[in-house]
Amino acid sequence: MDAGTLLAVLCVALAALGAVAGEGGPAAPDQAILKNLRKGHPRLIALEGDLERVREMIRKEPLAKEYYNALRTQAERYLKEPLLEYKLVGPRLLHVSRAACDRIYTLGLLYRLGGDVGGGSVPRDEKGKTRGTEAPPTEGRPAYNPGEFADRAVRELMNVCGFQDWHPPHFLDTAEMTHAAAIGYDWLYDRLTPEQRRTVVEAIVQKGLLPAKRVYDGGGWWAKSVHNWNQVCNGGTAIGALAIADEKPELAAEIVAAARASIVRAMRSYEPEGGWAEGPGYWHYATRYNVYYLAALQSALGTDLGLLAEMPGFTKAGDFRLHFCGPIGRTFNYADAGDRSGRAAEMFWLARTLDKPRYAWHERASDGRPDALDLLWFDPRGQGPKTEQWPLDRRFRGVEVVFLRSAWEDRDAIFVGFKGGDNKANHSHLDLGTFVLDALGQRWALDLGADDYNLPGFFGKLRWTYYRLRTEGHNTLTLGGENQDPSAKAPIIAFGSTDAKAFGVADLSAANKGTARWWRGIALLDRKEVLVQDEVELKAPAEVVWTLHTAAKVEADGSAATLRIGESCLLATLLEPAGAKFESASATPPRPQAQNEGITRLLIRLPGVKEARLAVLLTPYRGAAPPAASRSLTPLKQWPAEPPDGVPPK
Repeated sequence: MDAGTLLAVLCVALAALGAVAGEGGPAAPDQAILKNLRKGHPRLIALEGDLERVREMIRKEPLAKEYYNALRTQAERYLKEPLLEYKLVGPRLLHVSRAACDRIYTLGLLYRLGGDVGGGSVPRDEKGKTRGTEAPPTEGRPAYNPGEFADRAVRELMNVCGFQDWHPPHFLDTAEMTHAAAIGYDWLYDRLTPEQRRTVVEAIVQKGLLPAKRVYDGGGWWAKSVHNWNQVCNGGTAIGALAIADEKPELAAEIVAAARASIVRAMRSYEPEGGWAEGPGYWHYATRYNVYYLAALQSALGTDLGLLAEMPGFTKAGDFRLHFCGPIGRTFNYADAGDRSGRAAEMFWLARTLDKPRYAWHERASDGRPDALDLLWFDPRGQGPKTEQWPLDRRFRGVEVVFLRSAWEDRDAIFVGFKGGDNKANHSHLDLGTFVLDALGQRWALDLGADDYNLPGFFGKLRWTYYRLRTEGHNTLTLGGENQDPSAKAPIIAFGSTDAKAFGVADLSAANKGTARWWRGIALLDRKEVLVQDEVELKAPAEVVWTLHTAAKVEADGSAATLRIGESCLLATLLEPAGAKFESASATPPRPQAQNEGITRLLIRLPGVKEARLAVLLTPYRGAAPPAASRSLTPLKQWPAEPPDGVPPK
């Protein structure tokens, strides 16, 4: 860490003393944190040098040109759409704030790139600013006027600055709108009149920064949290402060210092290996805003205030995404998350900043509409995992999640995501021991994801009454018909990775108060089939129910069940206990909950047992069904001791 960065970090600590910890109130802000503030505009996220690199990428890289054309098409749509309205959905304005961000980033970047970036010069005036003149057509497309994009972006900016507020009761709304306004002010500065500039500055201060200051001064909850709220609220607020630091230096210094003191709490949640307890969906939200924040610091101040050096877990965050995305573009979507992987432009930033080209390869291989940051941070480096020989299996300590797969870059590959975890984690479900399974281009064992956030008490006292959040709504055991303990944790106690057997074992004993011991092991055998093995010892006899949720057509027949999707099949063979059998049941809960159309529960019921070993072998196939499986089972405590690939232990 250089002397300037060290001084800035020390200033941060002094300026934010008490603001988050609540010990005696905040110290007077020290404006030294802004001593290296880049003068003038633009200074946030994208400097002029960055745009030159982007233009070069568009000229040289076909995929970057595809991104550019997609963004231009989207920007042209925005020209025709009505302006955003202040309209709450449930208790949130968040959809409006996010739309404002997307519109201002997209329109603003297209304006700033200007001209025929596909192969010509960028028209500029005598002061070096991009002109709003008509640009030549690119690859047969009609000519467009960059100034038209700028004018619409200004209209979007002034529109949201005219809102009555940015809805501070749900501060994510405020933070994201502050972010949108800050980018608009910074990127469109040369298109704003002096009066418009004053209006935007006043809106950022009154509707964004001062509500945040009240949280910092009062030790508000999100400033002390360790999950996505922390990064989004600190990130959006700090970007707002950096945008207007010339006009309001004292307030900006205080906000930047308080945000730095607060955000370390959430950044520590990536320790030790980059995992995220809120699941893949909120990994994206949290990491994206953390990256926005770091990128804005670097562009505006020339430093990340020592955060990357101080937070090694965060520097591994991209590894988690590499592994939680399966071969068919679906994630292991535990917690409140959908299962579509989509894009994550922050992977490009992490690739460039941390010199990890594999992150860039992953983002280029992702599906979905690119956004402005995909183009701005585009990185053409990195080869595929087969070439670079990425590990097939990975355990992430801290979050206690395991990923197993039979191959990379193969849509038919087997993919398993399996978790212990922590039921207390933000956005968690009561799902310790759950798993998903992909094979032959299909998802066989699925996680239903979240239900409607606007259901009564969804984040309150009714949360554990909703099917998708309850234990029975997941691919795990339900013991005695009861939910898991909402405070329970389950560590991964064993992990192995060989061609013959890749596996994880979780100790789930704390999941239910009536349990003496419950271990679950999931193994990928010979990279061809999956074994799910549970060992349960209860304090008193109770019903044990094994569940797998699937969108396949299910044919249950005693100790075997066949799942079919098109021409692909999965054979489930119940190896133990003898006499148990498969059955199918509905996964449809009472309305107004999501009805889970097309989903079936594959079940095994063991009534009134005190001790049991329950083992199911899952074999994917096409064509003729495989012969009935007969496998000897090894106790889970012996799995780690098994020799790799048949080689006797030394």
